[in-house]
Amino acid sequence: MSVAGGVLLVKALENQGVARVFCVPGESYLPVLDALHDSPVETVVCRQEGGAAMMAEADGKLTGRPGIAFVTRGPGATNASAGVHVAAHDRTPMILFVGQVPKRFRGRGAFQEVDYDRFFGGMAKAVFEAENADALPGIVEEAYRIALGPAPGPVVVALPENTLSGPTAAAAPDFVEAPSVEPDAAAMEALGARLAEAERPVVILGGPRWTREAVDDIAAFAADWRLPVVCSFRRQVFPTGHPSYAGDLGLGVNPALATRIAEADLVLAIGARLGEVPSQGYTLFAVPEPRQRLVHVLPDAAAIGRLYRPALGIAADPVAFARALRRLAPTTVPVWAEQTPIAHEAYLAWSTPQPEATPAGTVDMFAAIAALRDALPADAIVTNGAGNYAAWAHRFLRQAGFGNQLAPTSGSMGYGLPAAVAAKLRFPERAVVALAGDGCFQMTGQEFGTAVQAGAAVVVIVFDNGQYGTIRMHQERHYPGRVSGTGLVNPDFAALARAYGARAERVERTEDFAPALRAALAAGEPALLHVVTDPARISPSTRYAPAEPR
Repeated sequence: MSVAGGVLLVKALENQGVARVFCVPGESYLPVLDALHDSPVETVVCRQEGGAAMMAEADGKLTGRPGIAFVTRGPGATNASAGVHVAAHDRTPMILFVGQVPKRFRGRGAFQEVDYDRFFGGMAKAVFEAENADALPGIVEEAYRIALGPAPGPVVVALPENTLSGPTAAAAPDFVEAPSVEPDAAAMEALGARLAEAERPVVILGGPRWTREAVDDIAAFAADWRLPVVCSFRRQVFPTGHPSYAGDLGLGVNPALATRIAEADLVLAIGARLGEVPSQGYTLFAVPEPRQRLVHVLPDAAAIGRLYRPALGIAADPVAFARALRRLAPTTVPVWAEQTPIAHEAYLAWSTPQPEATPAGTVDMFAAIAALRDALPADAIVTNGAGNYAAWAHRFLRQAGFGNQLAPTSGSMGYGLPAAVAAKLRFPERAVVALAGDGCFQMTGQEFGTAVQAGAAVVVIVFDNGQYGTIRMHQERHYPGRVSGTGLVNPDFAALARAYGARAERVERTEDFAPALRAALAAGEPALLHVVTDPARISPSTRYAPAEPR
């Protein structure tokens, strides 16, 4: 039986187990919107394409399956590129479906025409265009295979109007499985030998494709070998309460941790590519020959040796590799065993906030994060975008491990709120809290309307210091006393949230934060806390004198 291309495309997504799609509606893919009307796939209507794409990316992180976004052609596609960029850097499986002008108009400067190959080619793993409706099953199947590949990432599929409205008798593709990359037995034997020879080893976890079972396997392995375990930047997959946990390699790293890694004689990096931030500007690991013996485990064999020449490279995905690690057991008590509790104690000291007095009318960030840590259930999901406010969360929040953190390694502002909406829709029974600075929130704040419309009971905490704080910090370092272009005149964020129909409260005193937070978490509806903070406290380790921005 013949159906329209849009109907076939939605059926293809159903076959892949898609629960929901995130979109901003557009006339260029009306047949898809019509097919979604009768589909069990939930349609989440967003306010801006960047928010829709970030929601899809976050959904991909949470599930390991491609998150799906639909946007219209031209401006819709360019807006959505913000989420594609996040997925590219975070190696998140995601598929962005983009409307396209009719084929007969191509190359004429048609209304909203964009060459998607050229525009997305540097970000997406692949860019496809369906020439006709019959081509859709093959393209969807290939898009899934690429997005789920050993190195996951975003795929863009362009959909000309005539493709979606044209008839086809083609069948939707079957479910596409993610590939498993098993480690070589000889390589695992070589790893065991290197561990037996080591005196100061460190394990670093990062990258995509983790599961709770894989993390449990790593935790058991670390306990057996008494190994210190570190998480890469914004890849908090390991439980911070584990006696082997030594901290994270992010911005503002613990100096004791940086020293430990610099002085290690063996680094076992599992899934972590050790890019600019985790390598602290490529200083912890010399390029191309690290001072430490590096055992680099990546699912994409072609990526091994691209930046660093490892002493041992192992092609394996985290799940398969972690399972194989369980079969490695030390024959004696490792010589470094006494150092691991010291590394964990150093983490605990570094991650203990020290509340301080703040000017009248402001909330102490240290106390606020301490209250947040005390109030959150163990399975809570915390999201954030970019800005110095995130430094408090990454340093002081202690999390249970896998699935508790959604944050962009690309440093994209505005990510926290869309990610929180996706997380709450995926796990409605869990507490989901989005952290944002005043500048960060205003990048995608309109998605609060999406949360209200979709019934996503997220809690958004906006830390308002009246400035683009990270850039102010860099200005003070490089151009002391010359603050320029970083001041913000902000709205009443609580009033804005109430205008959307949500619960909201403005918090100006430290002692009011904890009760306001508890009330927001218990509200059972979207909630926002507008928290006024001291603009002089620019980061957990730095305070500047107040300035008059120009």
